Amino acid sequence: MRKFLIAISQFTLPNRHQRFPCLCSELCSLIFCSSFQPVSSAFLGRMGSQVIVPYRCEPYDFTYLRPMGDLGQIIFLEWNSKDKSSIQRALEHSNVVINLVGRDWETRNFDFTDVFADIPESIAQLAKEAGVETFIHVSHLNADIKSTSKYLRNKAVGEKAVREAFPEAIILKPADIFGREDRLLNYFANNRWFGGVPLISMGKKTVKQPVYVVDVSRAIVNAIKDPDSRGKTYAITGPNRYLLHDFVQYIFAVSHRPYFPYSMPRFTYQLVAKIFEMSPFEPWTTRDKIERIHISDKKLPHLPGLEDLGVEPTPLELKAIEILRRHRTYRWLSAESEDIKPAKTVSF
Repeated sequence: MRKFLIAISQFTLPNRHQRFPCLCSELCSLIFCSSFQPVSSAFLGRMGSQVIVPYRCEPYDFTYLRPMGDLGQIIFLEWNSKDKSSIQRALEHSNVVINLVGRDWETRNFDFTDVFADIPESIAQLAKEAGVETFIHVSHLNADIKSTSKYLRNKAVGEKAVREAFPEAIILKPADIFGREDRLLNYFANNRWFGGVPLISMGKKTVKQPVYVVDVSRAIVNAIKDPDSRGKTYAITGPNRYLLHDFVQYIFAVSHRPYFPYSMPRFTYQLVAKIFEMSPFEPWTTRDKIERIHISDKKLPHLPGLEDLGVEPTPLELKAIEILRRHRTYRWLSAESEDIKPAKTVSF
């Protein structure tokens, strides 16, 4: 098996003025952050790629990424997403750039337009100027300029901007992603603290097709390897579609918690979310998240999918226990999940 990277005997974290050529490596990947970056970094590290991780958080927030590669293989670089010179410096020695920048809620400094449209456009433009060979942009399955969700509208704007700036870009459109410490299964499981699960129309008018985080990361890595993927857009979904009501019911079944769904009018739900948005910390929910949750996942048969990238979609039922065991009481902590009835699937 070809080995891409020769171990470096001494490694120091690059400071603002240092340069860091990808020593003896055929592949140097730059990953702009997201919640599933650890999985992507692990796969790329296993390939032998040198991985550059730009960050804008406290240094201790990313130390867990260090063991995902050999000494000198994972490089951390402080960057400012609104400073083009900072982006250029991050791009300088990379031949693969992966944009995973995302945010579930808006802040004073970064709204959805910044995060999903302006920043991706800047990265794509500068990547093209820098001669980057492969650019991968992760969008969303339901991205639509006419969407009722500001998040999804800006995702669509970002897709268009990236395609114009970097025509050969590979665009992945994943559905809602589940995995450990996710904001999907854990979000609904935590609803138990509010006396039940509020759902618009009891969740029976919304269809979801969640995808496993490892499958998305494998798709990214396989897209890098496949020269025929250049310029294509992929719809990344799980193997099964569920009514939102049945999907949440299964989450509570795996958690061994009582399921008390109740219908809440959209206006009332939005009003409750507005109160949570006033929190100075991460809000439990937002008006836009409620809107996104109740939008059915699109079926895009005209686009290639996971199978076209050589990835077999992982069913929710195989991995749910890994994510939801932490929500069980002590009595059910070690209970097996084989006896739990799978969620009902739909074909529409």
